[in-house]
Amino acid sequence: MAPQGVVLADITPVILTYNEAANIGRSLQRLTWAKEVVVVDSNSTDDTLAIADRFPNVRTVQRRFDTHAEQWRFAVEQTGIMSDWVLRLDADYMVEPELRDEFAALAPTDDTAAFEIAFTYCIDGRPLRASLYPALPVLFRRGRGGFVQDGHTEKLRIDGPVVKLTNRLLHDDRKSLEQWLRSQSRYQAQEADKLTTRTWSELSWPDRLRRTRFLGPIAVAAHCLLVKGLIFDGKPGLLYTAQRVTADLILSMHLLRRDLV
Repeated sequence: MAPQGVVLADITPVILTYNEAANIGRSLQRLTWAKEVVVVDSNSTDDTLAIADRFPNVRTVQRRFDTHAEQWRFAVEQTGIMSDWVLRLDADYMVEPELRDEFAALAPTDDTAAFEIAFTYCIDGRPLRASLYPALPVLFRRGRGGFVQDGHTEKLRIDGPVVKLTNRLLHDDRKSLEQWLRSQSRYQAQEADKLTTRTWSELSWPDRLRRTRFLGPIAVAAHCLLVKGLIFDGKPGLLYTAQRVTADLILSMHLLRRDLV
């Protein structure tokens, strides 16, 4: 079918938030090109909403959080979005001008369902050469994607062809270490639920390593430092590696505690 161009007004960025005061302003500052940005907030107790209200193109909706999949389903299907395309973002995703310009130049065919975007992970604004963060279908045609829960987070299942974009999103989380650790304890408990309720054949190889209780952290350290080359990124690379190893150690502790009950 003949390509039909995407104009920026056809794209509605959507962001889920909960206590994202450290990130939301930087994210929204890069979305002033959008006709409307929808922020679905899970009853934040910090300045997230006050910061969002400073941007005239932002509309905020509050909903009590239950799961990521249900929150995203509500955000996309029940907040009155009318545009053809949805740009699903976390509050720590940054759309740089080059990616915005790529959006404006898109001419997808009628059967194109989504565009996949890779990430550059940043530590306090310092970009890393690589990370464990996968490319994701971030820009998708409304009505052509469905959300399913997967451990602590959600996956977007796309109905139709997915095209890879050239430019990348920045992932730049500036929340405190204490807030990160609290989140990881909650997230890894949900990951432990996933690992203990699925059969061995249903798990990916990384998840199989994690389910051993001890190989996961070792594999993550080796993969980050040696395979991804983060040992050459200095302290930011070491900090990212420490974060990923810590997350796997927390997961191992959740699994081992379950073994002892």
